[in-house]
Amino acid sequence: MPVIANLVAFKIGWLACVLGGASELPWVGALVALIIVATHIARAPLPSAELKLVVVAGLLGAFWDSLLVTSGLLVYESGTLIAGTAPYWIVAMWLLFSTTLNVSLTWLKGRLVLAAAVGAFAGPLAFYGGHKLGAVGFGDFPLAMLALAAGWALILPALVLLTGRLNGYVPRGLAFEAAALGRRQVRGA
Repeated sequence: MPVIANLVAFKIGWLACVLGGASELPWVGALVALIIVATHIARAPLPSAELKLVVVAGLLGAFWDSLLVTSGLLVYESGTLIAGTAPYWIVAMWLLFSTTLNVSLTWLKGRLVLAAAVGAFAGPLAFYGGHKLGAVGFGDFPLAMLALAAGWALILPALVLLTGRLNGYVPRGLAFEAAALGRRQVRGA
């Protein structure tokens, strides 16, 4: 059940961000995404680990999407606070995406080649869906799709690797053991 709830929450947040961005109401999608992210972190057995993962994914996503905006491959009509950077609703979507890594995408752990293949296919597909809904434009469609595929083929496995160190959703018994181990390590330092 948690896997299905996580996937449904992600889809709701994704749609809110895309439709908000497309309709000049980017703050609505960002707000929905942030509520989902905050709920996800609050429910995590190890919230600090999950928060770190969310922050790292958000920074990585902001950098990557800003690079694509600066290069002219992606064009957003709303939500951009600083010219040449990704709009805030896209950054919120990266935060939202990170909530799936330790729950509904946990099956990718240890399968980096599969994660690369999923990233290369699903990343561009999500942007194409966003384009069809009017949230993002492409400066050069074929080149944008190629760049998105290459980027996501690297980013998704990197994030999957990161979940080995930042997993706020380890099974409950292990979460308490991990938290206790962390406290013992701090005291011993």
